[in-house]
Amino acid sequence: MANIENQKFIALDISGKNNLSWVLDVKLHLSAKKLRYTIDEDNAASNEECATTLIFLRHHIDDGLKYEYLTVENPLELWQNLNDMFEHLKAVVLPKALND
Repeated sequence: MANIENQKFIALDISGKNNLSWVLDVKLHLSAKKLRYTIDEDNAASNEECATTLIFLRHHIDDGLKYEYLTVENPLELWQNLNDMFEHLKAVVLPKALND
């Protein structure tokens, strides 16, 4: 069976080393698809919109992360879980980037 949607950008690495660029890519692509609000708190997304976003997110994360969050059925919950997992990397990456 053909892949329904080709990967649009590099998947989120299980180490989180590409987290900052991945977050930006996800937000841009979801905005282009008019689905950005599905990863915002208190959204009124339909089941279909949530499913579309969840498929998109899962398609763009490392297989190890897919298995770790296998039971998550809400895109907002998956987004928050991934953010919580890699949030600490911002403090490490941003100061170096500011000095460049």
